[in-house]
Amino acid sequence: MELILIFLMFTLGSTAVAFWIWMIIDCVTREPAEGNERLIWIIIIVFAHWIGALIYFFVRRPKRIELYGR
Repeated sequence: MELILIFLMFTLGSTAVAFWIWMIIDCVTREPAEGNERLIWIIIIVFAHWIGALIYFFVRRPKRIELYGR
């Protein structure tokens, strides 16, 4: 039973880190370079870890895609 719990925790943690890295890369490569928005979002994602990545994914990313189409 403990082995299953350890496996689930490892899987969840690995998924969260992969999502976090994906959002950092998405922000760095696709966020417009105008102003300080890119830097602010990178700071939010890095310091708030997966919560910051979720905020970026659900709040900023759809708006960016709507405005800039990427």
